[in-house]
Amino acid sequence: MASVTRGVLLKNRVFPKAPTIKALEGVFDKKKEGNTNKKNRHFFNNSDKNNIFTRQTLNFATMNKKILLFVLMIGAIAYSCQEQKQDLPPLIDREVFFDDPQITGSQLSPDGAYISFLSPYEDTRNIWIKTREASFEEAIPVTAVTERPIMGYFWSRDGKYLLYVMDKGGDENFNIYAVDPKEASAGVIPEARNITNMEGVRAAIYHISRIDPDLMFVGLNSRDKAWHDLYSLKISTGELTLMRENTNRYTGWMFDYEDKLRLAMRSLPDGTEELWRIDQEGETLLFSWNVLETAYPAAFQKDNQHVYMISNVGEDKDLTELFLMDIETGEMEFVERDPEGRADFGGLGISDKTLEVLLTTYTDEKARYYFKDETFEGHYNTVKAELGDKEYNFFSPTLDERFWLVSASSDVDPGSVYLFDTQDQSLAFQYSPRPDIPTEHLSPMTSIRYPSSDGMEIQAYLVLPKGFGEKDLPLIVHPHGGPWARDYWGYNGYAQFMANRGYAVLMPNFRGSTGFGKAYLNAGNKAWGELMQDDITWGVQYLVDQGIADPERVAIFGGSYGGYATLAGLAFTPDVYAAGVSFVGPSNLITLLNSIPPYWEAARTTFHIRMGDPSTPEGQAQLEKQSPLFSADKIAAPLLVVQGQNDPRVKKAESDQIVVALRERGFPVEYINAPDEGHGFARPVNTMAFIAAMEKFLATHVGGRYQETMTDEVARRLEEITVDVSTVTMPE
Repeated sequence: MASVTRGVLLKNRVFPKAPTIKALEGVFDKKKEGNTNKKNRHFFNNSDKNNIFTRQTLNFATMNKKILLFVLMIGAIAYSCQEQKQDLPPLIDREVFFDDPQITGSQLSPDGAYISFLSPYEDTRNIWIKTREASFEEAIPVTAVTERPIMGYFWSRDGKYLLYVMDKGGDENFNIYAVDPKEASAGVIPEARNITNMEGVRAAIYHISRIDPDLMFVGLNSRDKAWHDLYSLKISTGELTLMRENTNRYTGWMFDYEDKLRLAMRSLPDGTEELWRIDQEGETLLFSWNVLETAYPAAFQKDNQHVYMISNVGEDKDLTELFLMDIETGEMEFVERDPEGRADFGGLGISDKTLEVLLTTYTDEKARYYFKDETFEGHYNTVKAELGDKEYNFFSPTLDERFWLVSASSDVDPGSVYLFDTQDQSLAFQYSPRPDIPTEHLSPMTSIRYPSSDGMEIQAYLVLPKGFGEKDLPLIVHPHGGPWARDYWGYNGYAQFMANRGYAVLMPNFRGSTGFGKAYLNAGNKAWGELMQDDITWGVQYLVDQGIADPERVAIFGGSYGGYATLAGLAFTPDVYAAGVSFVGPSNLITLLNSIPPYWEAARTTFHIRMGDPSTPEGQAQLEKQSPLFSADKIAAPLLVVQGQNDPRVKKAESDQIVVALRERGFPVEYINAPDEGHGFARPVNTMAFIAAMEKFLATHVGGRYQETMTDEVARRLEEITVDVSTVTMPE
């Protein structure tokens, strides 16, 4: 009966809006596990089905003509479905999607003599190096970390050091490490030096010196956890020199091309943001904007007297635009806006050699490039002519910009990396991060638009599972995190994995997403679980109306804000979803806001304006209404909760609370908690264990395919991080 209710509600568009919590009371009883998949299991897996049809056909002479036609029709359908099943893409091993890439994160050394990259060493992602002309099989490791994978790194400007940051167990208190790659040889891995080496301190890198390659400028919150003081840091020795004690709420520092500190960003207690010029004589306010506007400096012009500013400040501006500011006077000169008038200003590509602008970018449904340098445009066109219609990224040039690395990817291709020589215009294949993915079996991503509950148009991406048809599909709604972020067209590992399992995947850029203008961003203010959730729910409705989604087989899965949207979807629209997976999702917006990390103090007022202020009675009432925890008694679909023990953003208490609330109801809930992770999983074995649990969970409750096998290591890890919910206690 529950499944019928869900289907009727969706097909007739009579489900209530998310904020109308009272109207949802008693609407939907708990969905029985497996109900929606019974008919499919019976139809595809009954081994006697063909024998029955055969016997019936042999006796056709004694049958009524109408019965004969009916039997032949059913037999044809069965045959057609068997053929469809035979045409399904193979079940791609989850490790192909989510294990560590064989090679990733490549960079050219400044002189072009070497290529560095990330690859597993002793089952943990580390930095490797090879000469530019050597094969990747000849590379040697230069780091040997074992606790957590290295997520990113960079070369010092003189090529003497490779530098990376590392925290402990996902706590986001990053230290900076340096290693000399020339000390590495076959069988010898140099020891990386922790050049900040402070416990419980979060280092921030502001500027790498262009004049002294042994110098960088960093922020450390060792004195005050909320604010970063500015230091110079010698890479070779780790020597720190205090430059400015931050007692004025500065959130960032900006240096010019001569390594002079010129600008600083400041956040006021009321949420106002400011840009200040820093001189030896003092500090001068240049520009300010309120919390509902966007502005930031992107880069200095080559004269070091003007800075490129991105801004939508002013009542007459919606989309962010590019300006040039005179930092002596603060005067702003308009430079460029989206020629199509659809997207915020995207990116500014500047040559590190000439300091001239190479291109600007805008991201609408797909990325668009506008070239400002004919030579660079020629390089781009040369690569495109050879590799075809893909998305390209030129990165990690040598200091003389003769050599570039170029990545080429698409929605159905995780990409390949090439070495481009601008001198002879040659393009040499280097590697594919995931070479074992059978791209011919991946599913295209398309952009769709649909109206939300108040008529606002929502842009979203839809992936339909290749080989499964385009009608009555099980659907996974996959809202992005942030929420002040957005989804993009291109290869998405989660989407492709779920499509391979037979699900349609919807990724909505709900209001509050960035890139679509000030009005669209601000339309999400204080709308968590309400209009923002409507934008997701009405996407489901749109796909049901189109006949694409089976209304009885809809699940929702997301991380961070997407995890919140999962909990909100199950709690506020229980008639819509058959299952949900919340990955580091907050359940109580009041405790979430009251436990933000201290180094987010500058954003506290922004959170209160965009979400709600828990220190006021009105704000507390609103946030309580929008918190899934307080509507946990309405949840009627199975839930899998996934958490990182050391998450400093969405603390473990957020997951514990919802698990306890459901357990106390006697409602089944599954819980995974990794003790060595933070806001998202970094260790591949944890990711693989979580994915294995999730795909089985979704298959059980929504009806897709799943891979039954897993390695012994993953099976052990899954057992270790699976929580006995009877042991979870309500946090204070």
